[in-house]
Amino acid sequence: MNTSHLMRRVAALAAAVVLPVSLGVLAPPAFAEDADGPFGPGCAAVPAEGEGSLDGMADDPVATAASHNPELSTLVTAVKQAGLVDTLNNAQGITVFAPTNDAFAKIPKADLDKVLADKATLTKILTYHVVDGKVDKAALPDGSFETLQGGTVTTDGSGESFEVNDTAKIVCGDVPTSNATVHLIDTVLMPK
Repeated sequence: MNTSHLMRRVAALAAAVVLPVSLGVLAPPAFAEDADGPFGPGCAAVPAEGEGSLDGMADDPVATAASHNPELSTLVTAVKQAGLVDTLNNAQGITVFAPTNDAFAKIPKADLDKVLADKATLTKILTYHVVDGKVDKAALPDGSFETLQGGTVTTDGSGESFEVNDTAKIVCGDVPTSNATVHLIDTVLMPK
């Protein structure tokens, strides 16, 4: 009888330990309900803290926020050259498909230097990366959006894998700034 009583106590103790653990494994994590927010493999390259972090960028208008992010230094230089800092910072509710430094690195240096020196061409290219209105992850599958330049960008994909114009991958999407939604992309878009 002692053995039977001991076995029941051990079984009850095991159930008391195993049941909560198994429920914890089966239950979705608390943060899983927050499907909104930045996504994509390139988000890991964004600083974890400071003004250039995802939280830090959310406090500033888009051009200022980009200037704090080391992955966007070439874009920031181009925006300054085109005289678009105030335009972007003062716009409300825009979406920016922001080419990373790696995106600009795909352009031969001589070609990039030539574009940076031509304000009209540079402005045309940069405003092609900006959409008036919020384009978040939910709008990216099979999307088509008019840009400030007057052309159209298309988006397609699912999950955390999206492309813009079938050429640029979104490496870190849905990055919030105080006045814009930003999608970091791996290729500079060319107006059509």
